[in-house]
Amino acid sequence: MPQELLVEIRQNPSADFTRLPRQRGPREAEDVRDAEDVRDPLPLDLIVSLRRRRDDTLDVHAFRPGERTPRTRPHRAELAVTGTKLLARAARLRTTWRDQLVRYATVDDFGMPDDYPFASAVDVSHLRPVAEGRAAELAEEGRYFLETMLDGPGRELTVFREYLNRTLTEHGPLRISFDSDLHLPWPMLAVDGGPGHDGRPDPWADFLGHRHQIEQTGAAYPPIQPPHPARERPVTSLNTDDTLESIGRAPEVRKLLEDRSHLTVRTESRGLLDALSRAVLDEDVMYFWCHGQFVADGSAFKQLAVRLSDDRHIDADLVRRHRRRHLDAPEAMFRPFVLLNACHTGQSAEGELEHLGRALVDLGAEGVLGPQIEIPQVFAAEYAFAFLDLYLTGGLTAGEITQTLVRRFAREHGNPLALTYSLHCGIDSILELTP
Repeated sequence: MPQELLVEIRQNPSADFTRLPRQRGPREAEDVRDAEDVRDPLPLDLIVSLRRRRDDTLDVHAFRPGERTPRTRPHRAELAVTGTKLLARAARLRTTWRDQLVRYATVDDFGMPDDYPFASAVDVSHLRPVAEGRAAELAEEGRYFLETMLDGPGRELTVFREYLNRTLTEHGPLRISFDSDLHLPWPMLAVDGGPGHDGRPDPWADFLGHRHQIEQTGAAYPPIQPPHPARERPVTSLNTDDTLESIGRAPEVRKLLEDRSHLTVRTESRGLLDALSRAVLDEDVMYFWCHGQFVADGSAFKQLAVRLSDDRHIDADLVRRHRRRHLDAPEAMFRPFVLLNACHTGQSAEGELEHLGRALVDLGAEGVLGPQIEIPQVFAAEYAFAFLDLYLTGGLTAGEITQTLVRRFAREHGNPLALTYSLHCGIDSILELTP
C-alpha cells in the first residue's frame, strides 16, 4: 500500500536564483520617485560569482538568469590578478575614500585645518564643487579598481570583460548579486557610463551603487526557516552604546523605532548575548548603534568586533558560539534584517577568515547592512533614520532603499558617503505587514 513519506528541506541553494522580485504597488512607486531612471518594475538581474582557489587564483562567472549565453553556459574567465593583490587594492580604495572625504579639511587664512565638513555635517551642498570634484576622483579610483581586476591577456578574459562592462553600462537599473569569496567594496566601484542625462559628465552616475541595486553574498546558505508572519507592527531591537544616544539624529532614530515598532533596547553585551542564546529570537530588525573596530585577540589576523556600553568585544566567533546549538533545531528562529551602524561593519578583516556580517547571515539573518570605512557618527545617524523610515513602511526592499539613499544623499546633500554602505545579502529583504 502506498505510504506518504515525510520530507524536511534543510537547505535550498537555488532559492536566490528562482525567486522573482516583488512587483511594486502604487505606494512603492511613489516612495522611489526620487530614485531617477527607475523605468522597469522588474529590473534585469545579474549574478557575478568570484571564487578563490587554494593557490590564490580567482575564477569569475557572470550571467543574467533567463539569458541564453554561448553554449548555454555562464560567461567565465580566470583573472590575472591574485586574491591577495585584489584584497590589497580593496583596502587601498577604502583608505582613499576615508582620506578624500572623512579626513578632508578646509583651511583658514593661515593654511591651518579649519573644518572637516564631511565628518561634521551631512549636508555639504555649500561645498558642491569640492564634493563633485571628490566624487569624480573617487569614481576614477573605482574605475581603476574594476579595470585592473579584469585586466589581462587571453580571449576568454577579453570576452568576459567586454560582456560585464557592457551589461553594467547598457542595462539598468539592475539587481546585482556579487557572490564572492572576497568581500570587496562593490558599491564604490565605477564604470565609464558616458555623459549624464543633460549631456554633461555626471560625477555620481558611474558608481555601481548609484546605477544599480547591489548585494554581496558569500558561499554559505542560511538555514531554511518558516515564512515571516505578517505583523501589524514590526519587532525591532536597538543594541547601543548609551554614550552615543545624543549624537546627531540618534534620538530621532530611537523615537522612530518606539513609535512604529515593538522595540527592545539593549545597552550591555550580556543582554545581547542572552538573546542570541535563545532558540527563538523573532525580530524583524536588529539595529546596532555602537562602536566597531578590528581587534587581534592574540591572532595573526584582526577580526571585526562591535562593542556596546561595556568593554566586551562581540565578534563573529562569539555570535556563532552563542547560537551554535540552535543551528539544526526545528523550532529555532533567527531571521532579522541587521543594520550594523558602526565603523567598518560592512568590511571584513585583512585575512578574510571571518566576517561578522557573514556570520549573522549564515545563522539566519535576512541581510546585513553596514559601512565599509570609518563613517562619521553624524552621517551614520542620518543614514539610519532615512533607511529605517523607509524600511519600516513595508513597501520597499532593502536593495531599493540603499540605491534610493545613494541618489538622495548625492542629489540633496552633495554627499557620496552613502556609497560606503555595503549590503551583505538581503537585496530582496522586505517587511511583511498586515494592512
